[in-house]
Amino acid sequence: MKAWDLTGKTALVTGGSRGIGRAIVAEFLALGAEVLFTARGSDEVTAVEEALRAVHPAVSGLTADVSDTGHRKKVLEWIEQKWGRLDILVNNAGINIRKASNDYTSSEFMQVLDINLLAPFELCRTLFPLLVKSKTASIINISSVAGSFDVQTGAPYGMSKAGLIQLSRNLASEWASHSIRVNTVSPWFTETPLTSGLRSNPDRLQAITSKTPLRRIAQSEEMAAAVAFLAMDKSSYITGHNLSVDGGATVRLL
Repeated sequence: MKAWDLTGKTALVTGGSRGIGRAIVAEFLALGAEVLFTARGSDEVTAVEEALRAVHPAVSGLTADVSDTGHRKKVLEWIEQKWGRLDILVNNAGINIRKASNDYTSSEFMQVLDINLLAPFELCRTLFPLLVKSKTASIINISSVAGSFDVQTGAPYGMSKAGLIQLSRNLASEWASHSIRVNTVSPWFTETPLTSGLRSNPDRLQAITSKTPLRRIAQSEEMAAAVAFLAMDKSSYITGHNLSVDGGATVRLL
């Protein structure tokens, strides 16, 4: 029987130094995986790596902006030299710039698309040879409920997250013959640094929780648990799926 763990698995988590990404890294480590995480700030990478290694020595951090071609190559070379294959890829790194559609500059619009959508696409392609070597590889793209519904986060963010869901569907079909599964996890509002501004507004927070049947926002660890399941061999017949982890928010209109 396949175990409910990730023992012996190698995993890359982008944007793994804080929020949902860090929770995913911690969950993977607790389940027995070896984990490499990336983030753009070198000081932050070092601090998080040291903190996690105090509990789980099988973790490494790498300073990298995965929207940069050279940095993606650096990630590829690290994994080639250390592991020689990649079992799990979590495309988690993302940003948002909340504005009315007419207020975006072209550079702001492209920045959101570059990091949230184009970087995952290019990283999947860059790491494809190492994922093939796994024989049981799993890619999990972190999208958002904003990719399926208007949740007032800004059009470019919603566009990028919708594109990520479709990317997962296409790659799931295209790469199935290589034994690579591709799925998406779409969080609802979660307690992370990215949502701190919204959560500090009592009226906005009330509006969010009132539309959520479970009457609360999510914790990062709840997202990490869903990602871990899709990373396991236990989910070996699930691919091309978008899992909304939303406290029931998307099943009700009012």
